Amino acid sequence: MPFLNQCKLGEVLNIPIAHADGNYYIDDEGLASLEAHGQILLRYSDASGKPIVVNGSVTSIAGICNKDKNIFGLMPHPERALEAILGSEDGIAMLQGFAV
Repeated sequence: MPFLNQCKLGEVLNIPIAHADGNYYIDDEGLASLEAHGQILLRYSDASGKPIVVNGSVTSIAGICNKDKNIFGLMPHPERALEAILGSEDGIAMLQGFAV
């Protein structure tokens, strides 16, 4: 997935979330399909990488893609993590993936 090509598999990124009620929901069959096709690209976690559930998001899902891996949807906001003064610069690597 080009959007994440500047990030390492398993890397913990500090990316803000800004949804009060939003979450990702999917039934068991759909979840099994996403997992089987490697479509779950981001999960919420604490700073150590331990999964956390945010607003009830199923299996801590924060970002998914379609089977062709050319459409990506996510709840976190990498555009809000571009400067240290904002609390994180981790969004830079995510957004640089568009330029490659």
